[in-house]
Amino acid sequence: MKICLAAAFLLFAMFSVNAQKEEFNKGTKPLVDAGSAAKAAFDAHGGAKLKSIKTLVVKGGVDVTVQTQSLPGAFSTVISGAKYILDIQTTFQSIKQTFDGTNTVSSMNGITLPPVTSLGFPLLPKFGDDGYVVSPVPVGKRKEKGFRLAAPDGFYTDFYLDEKTGLISSYESAYEMNGRTFTTSIVVDKYRVVDGITVPERYSQRFDLGPITAYANFKAKDILINSKIDDVVFGAAK
Repeated sequence: MKICLAAAFLLFAMFSVNAQKEEFNKGTKPLVDAGSAAKAAFDAHGGAKLKSIKTLVVKGGVDVTVQTQSLPGAFSTVISGAKYILDIQTTFQSIKQTFDGTNTVSSMNGITLPPVTSLGFPLLPKFGDDGYVVSPVPVGKRKEKGFRLAAPDGFYTDFYLDEKTGLISSYESAYEMNGRTFTTSIVVDKYRVVDGITVPERYSQRFDLGPITAYANFKAKDILINSKIDDVVFGAAK
């Protein structure tokens, strides 16, 4: 149960979805519309302004339901370049993981979560950068306009777009931990425009954690872009 919740905490943090390592050219359609879909999403969320993000801070509340048990809590994510802090507090379990640019430290003994910067929305500003690869979503997945964006470390997110606005309407992936595969999907309910950048503000998420299915509703309260962050804050997780 604790590992399942830990996996869920990673997957919902900062609208993040993580995945198994990407295997290109396996069960995918030819690259026809993926590039244009990725460009449309990139532009809809801010384009050059989105690309200019150097730091991102998101803080808010979350309500998680696991097997009829409701777990209210709060989450915060701080990103500065490759450095990050993931901090989640609930009445059942608290998790904190930091990366200072060299070392990753986790408050969970024996469990180190994949990097927040290779997941979900924080991945989108990397569109067009060297090593970040756009490909179609695999055959047999959903039919909406979409694309897969993979980071150099092999983690990826499958994004789906609103046909009218080009904004990301949902995204999904699968995550492997300790030999077990978890899947997740997110639907964005509301966006907020901050400094010309459109950021998910409220969203719901489903987690299929083997025998357990969990649901979560998130609402960001504070979204700060390019605020000054001292490197000293990326200390050890406590």
